[in-house]
Parts: sequence; C-alpha cells; structure tokens
Amino acid sequence: MAGVNRALKRRIRSVQNTRKITRTMELISTSKLKKATDRVHAARPYAEALRDVIGDLITPELVEQFPLLRRPAAPAQGGPTRAAVILLTSNRGQAGAFNANLSKEARRRIEQLEAAGLTVDLYAVGKKGAGFFRYLGRKLALDRQDIGDRPTATHAAELAAPLIAAYEAGELASVDLIQARFVSALSTPPTTVRILPVEAPAAAEQGQGRRPDYLLEPSAEAILEQLLPLYVRNAIYRGLVETAAAEHGARRTAMKNATDNAGELAQALTRTYNRQRQAAITQEIAEIVGGAAALQG
Repeated sequence: MAGVNRALKRRIRSVQNTRKITRTMELISTSKLKKATDRVHAARPYAEALRDVIGDLITPELVEQFPLLRRPAAPAQGGPTRAAVILLTSNRGQAGAFNANLSKEARRRIEQLEAAGLTVDLYAVGKKGAGFFRYLGRKLALDRQDIGDRPTATHAAELAAPLIAAYEAGELASVDLIQARFVSALSTPPTTVRILPVEAPAAAEQGQGRRPDYLLEPSAEAILEQLLPLYVRNAIYRGLVETAAAEHGARRTAMKNATDNAGELAQALTRTYNRQRQAAITQEIAEIVGGAAALQG
C-alpha cells in the first residue's frame, strides 16, 4: 500500500508541474495574441482600401495590358504548366490542430492544381508545414523558418518578388496563399487566397464598376504599375500577420484546455490517494482494536 501511495504522490506532483507549464504558456500566448491582433486590425483597412482603389482604376483594356491582371491560358492551350502555392505555418507546435489543418488545406489545393495538369512549386514558410511535406517526400521550392510570429513588410516583399517576376514572365499559371483567417481566438480556419492573377471586382471586369468623378495624375496606367506589385506584397503580409495571430489564438486555446485537463486529473488522483490513505488508516485502526481485544480476551 505504501508503494502505491508513493507512486500516486509522484504522479500528482508530475501533473501539477505540467499544469504550471501549460498555464505559463497560456499566459504567454495571451500576451502575444494582443499584439498580433493589433497588427491584424492595422493591416486590414489598408488592404481593403488598396483593393478598392485598384477596383476603381481597372478597365477591360487595362486588364489585358498588365501581366499581373491577365489570366493565362490553360496548359492544354499553350499556357504555363507550373503553379505556386505558399504555405504559412508556425515554427512551433503545441497549438492543437492549427498546423495540421493548414497543411491539409495546402495538400488539398495542390491535388486540385495537379488534377488540372499543373506542376506545383511549394513555398513553405514555417517549420511545421515544411516538415509535413518533407515527410510526404515532396520537394520544396522554398523553405523559410526565419520569419517567426513577428512578420514585417520586408519579409512579404522577399516572398513576393520572385513570384511576381515569374508570373510576369509567363512561367506561372497562378499563385495561391494558404493561410489562417483570424476570425477570433477560437476561430482560425485555414483559407486559400488567390494572390496571382490579381482578381479585380467582377463589376470592374465587365466595365460596369462605378467610375469616380475625379482626374488622375499620373495616369491610371502609371498608378496601377505601382499599386499591383504593392497589392501582392500586401496580400502576403496580411496573410503572415493573420496566421501569426491565429497561431497564438490556437496555442492559447490548446494550453487552456491542457491546463484544465491537468487540473481535473490532479483532483481525481488526489481523491484516489486520499481514499487509499483513509483505507490504510482504517485498516490499521481495525488491527489495533482487534489486537487489543484479543489481549483482553
């Protein structure tokens, strides 16, 4: 009995120590989540305003003029045979199914593109996504693990530059971004965002968009020449900051669940230990009373 009690006490201490670790990680993720959420909220209005401006400027003639707006022909019709997929994941685990869901979304998108006859180049940003596809035996076109959970506009520009150049040269049919969409700390679904070609609002493509009553200086062509690459870079930056915020939200949720489970397990083990200890004490008392009665008898 003494051996069982010692084992239970060791297990209770182990669970309590684990609970302290998960609780600390929960608090750290909560602190980081606030800063990451602020970056998301700061990035969204700019991205939406940028898209609105591009939508106001685009005409069917300009769509044909700019390579970043043109949809290339299908591979069977002589179009490019390669496509790019950028996968954003985290460098660390312990975030529940966060990274697994992103990797599965990327795998699903890759299978769709390959079914359409395209060869897919995978650009992995984050250790977890790269490890997943290396395990599957897929060669990576890019493996970056230096961005972390504090991305900058420079990181986005470095990712966007070779893809923009390849698309303008007619080497890529499309560029998709697999990211987490930050809805709330509890809702971070994986999402596929089309980066290239730049998708104009449907009304603008049909020549039915609203045409603001103002003069442009310089011309719409000159403005779009600067805004289109900026739009692509900003889309990648927005994906990076949303995925970083989603990572902290997912880790906070996972660590909170782990902390709660550890607390419940520690309580259950403590009750078991107390019952066994009480049973041992009762048995000892019964033996003492029995021995005293035998001596008196």
